[in-house]
Amino acid sequence: MQKLLIANRGEIARRIIRTCRERGIRTVAVHSEADKGLPFVREADEAVLIGPPPVARSYLNADAILKAAADTGADAVHPGYGLLSENADFARKVKEAGLTFVGPAPEVIARMGDKVTARRTMEEAGVPVVPGTEDLRDPEEAVREAVKIGWPVMMKASAGGGGIGMQVLRGEEELKKAFPSAQGRAKAYFGDDTLFMERFIESPRHVEVQVFADHRGKTVHLFERECSVQRRNQKVVEESPSPSIRPGTRESLCKAAVRAAKAVGYTGAGTVEFLVDPEENFYFLEMNTRLQVEHPVTEMVTGLDLVALQLDVAEGKDLALDQDQIRMTGHALEYRVYAEDPERFLPSPGTLEAFSPPEGEGIRVDAGVEAGSQVAPYYDPMIAKCIVHADSREQALARSRKALAAFEVSGIKSNLPLLINILDQPEFIRGRYDTTLLTKPLQFDKR
Repeated sequence: MQKLLIANRGEIARRIIRTCRERGIRTVAVHSEADKGLPFVREADEAVLIGPPPVARSYLNADAILKAAADTGADAVHPGYGLLSENADFARKVKEAGLTFVGPAPEVIARMGDKVTARRTMEEAGVPVVPGTEDLRDPEEAVREAVKIGWPVMMKASAGGGGIGMQVLRGEEELKKAFPSAQGRAKAYFGDDTLFMERFIESPRHVEVQVFADHRGKTVHLFERECSVQRRNQKVVEESPSPSIRPGTRESLCKAAVRAAKAVGYTGAGTVEFLVDPEENFYFLEMNTRLQVEHPVTEMVTGLDLVALQLDVAEGKDLALDQDQIRMTGHALEYRVYAEDPERFLPSPGTLEAFSPPEGEGIRVDAGVEAGSQVAPYYDPMIAKCIVHADSREQALARSRKALAAFEVSGIKSNLPLLINILDQPEFIRGRYDTTLLTKPLQFDKR
């Protein structure tokens, strides 16, 4: 691999550039007109404008991205996360162009991207799944299936992801009323109006396992991440190790994740996500066939560079690590810093008048912006990730409080008050929280 095109933007593009620079790999950034002033464009060895601000005309324009690769002589493509990272057609086009795709095979992406197919695959592999349905296209059929599953149910788009379109339904009339609008949202967001349902697990925890596999089938796990601090089904804070699951549950989760990866012939970095109920029964939720936003917490506790491992596997190298060589040291938490109103969760685009991340021992900030950057309204509002590591969870929480208090953002609103508030919640301090934590009223300090 000599030159890598990064089919993404912001902080993840900068993150990939950093590892490529260490390995002597040249990088190509692609960018929209709105992002031309962001740091990742300047830091790459080359940069190519691929279109106007809307993602459909720039970062989701596969043809423009592939033309940029051809024009610059790139021999590989890294999709980052989001955008085209789990688009099987894009991965296929990259390979057909004679380029290396840093990710699993297109067939695996497609198989795990269809939630119903993924469920069926996991069942066959002996991985526990939440009781649920196959594809649904009719509200009457949905009601019959819901009665079999047991109320309440969670309705989802079969081609969906990122928490978009998920809806909890607690009765027949509610389901019938919601079905047509859910189909419309699924069609609008994912181009497929197929729905399915699962039993809704009350007060679950969301725990995921990082896996890696090479082309010879060697598969290892890099332990788990607790991702239960969520708002609107999207993650806000992640940590590793999980502060609440028992050692036996951790071992079972990690073994199940490896079994899941092997069942689909996985290669590269992947994440197997589970719901864990109050009794610590766990159920397969989905498999993300890419690098996760929260991969830095795993890097902090294992000491491994996950992007470097991705590049190794993409180049056809064998995984050099055996499972017993991978160990966790200390505790890490990641806080997603969003350009948004922390009370109403509305985006807050504009000019960053000040942006001063914290520094110090055990603190890492992956940012897509700098002071003076324009935060555009067209993209996900996450502008940075603050990752904190220490010898123990108690020390990591203390370090987190200092880091977030020192994080300066002005010119736009940010969710820093929310993140600071989370650190004061008794359930979070005890490590005994679930996905309902942010559904409760919180008070905010004005800053």
